[in-house]
Amino acid sequence: MDTIKVILADDHVIVRNGIKILLESEGEVEVIAEASNGQEAIEKVSQLKPDILISDIRMPIMNGLEATAELKKISPDTKTLILSMHDDEEYIIKSVECGASGYLLKDTTKEEFVKALRSILEGHKYFSGDISDVLVNGYLNKKPGSTSATDSGGTMVKTDYHITKREKQILQLVYEGHSNKEIADELGKSIRTVETHRFNIMKKLEVSNITELIRKIDSEPYIIG
Repeated sequence: MDTIKVILADDHVIVRNGIKILLESEGEVEVIAEASNGQEAIEKVSQLKPDILISDIRMPIMNGLEATAELKKISPDTKTLILSMHDDEEYIIKSVECGASGYLLKDTTKEEFVKALRSILEGHKYFSGDISDVLVNGYLNKKPGSTSATDSGGTMVKTDYHITKREKQILQLVYEGHSNKEIADELGKSIRTVETHRFNIMKKLEVSNITELIRKIDSEPYIIG
């Protein structure tokens, strides 16, 4: 099999180094360039025309989703594999809409990583099992957002806050009084991942602190039901 030529885009040098060592130890992957932000990634893809751009989402100047969308204009034959710590439904669906050919979490195994690259190179889409579930559920349940209201009979209509399954798990644990560390240990995730989910949850529910969050759940218990 020909060598898979990739460019790595991540704003953390130590992460890029780890990924490079992991991939090149396989023998069939060559990291031909690295980038610390989306804009730099686009420039290097334009120059080098790699097979695949492996990109994080959250980067300065231009994020990974913006770079993915731009990629289709400057190098349509280059595929994008999103490699992220976020399993949030919004990020995953947005990556597909931007044209990504795959989405993996950063805790993936080397075997799955290489399998994803091979599959994408052959023209297929690749999403890990958990991510595939999120995609299916997200697209099946996708509908316009709404706000709290009452119907003509005065009955309260449930608001769709688009809370993901993972967010509901975390929200339940937060409601029960668990700390970020306890939640991270319970779910086998990093504290940073839990913090990111909590931020997204509070943004979706339009609350600014834990007190408001608890009140919101008390008034609308179906949120975690």
